[in-house]
Amino acid sequence: MNTSKVSHCNPDQPASAWVCRFASLAPEGRPVLDVAAGAGRHTRYFLGRGHPVIAVDRDVRALRDLEDKPGLSIVEADLEQDAPPPFAGRGFGVVVVTNYLHRPLLPALLKAVEPGGLLIYETFAKGNERFGKPSSPDHLLNHGELLQAFAGHLRILAYEDLEFEQPRPACIQRIVARREGI
Repeated sequence: MNTSKVSHCNPDQPASAWVCRFASLAPEGRPVLDVAAGAGRHTRYFLGRGHPVIAVDRDVRALRDLEDKPGLSIVEADLEQDAPPPFAGRGFGVVVVTNYLHRPLLPALLKAVEPGGLLIYETFAKGNERFGKPSSPDHLLNHGELLQAFAGHLRILAYEDLEFEQPRPACIQRIVARREGI
């Protein structure tokens, strides 16, 4: 475990607490794939931890302020239409996905985790339709779905399938898993 870097979130980098909690387990200096990167909160977080990052999203305008950052590659791609995904055939020390679900992409995400690497995934689950968006079953995980998708392929380090009230009500599923080997 890398103990030389903090394992909590920096208030100036509003990364997910789940991602921050497990980031110190990332292989030092290995590339990070930020899937559906959005405004780049996890891209910024992992760049700040010294990792090269590939940030993928169908709309990369919110990442333009990062274009000149050393170690960053921004890839504009529609992960739901482009096959194979732009990261196919590459390995990453960390694959991070938050607030995004496209089930056909799950096998490609699994393959993208290199030996010794981590998958950090957190998104909305069934039941969230009671609280607003996302509410479509296409964008909500079924109970245990992340666990079923990755157990047997990766070593599960942490998993939660829960409903909470703060900071806003939501049903969330999240997993951290490592591909064995070095």
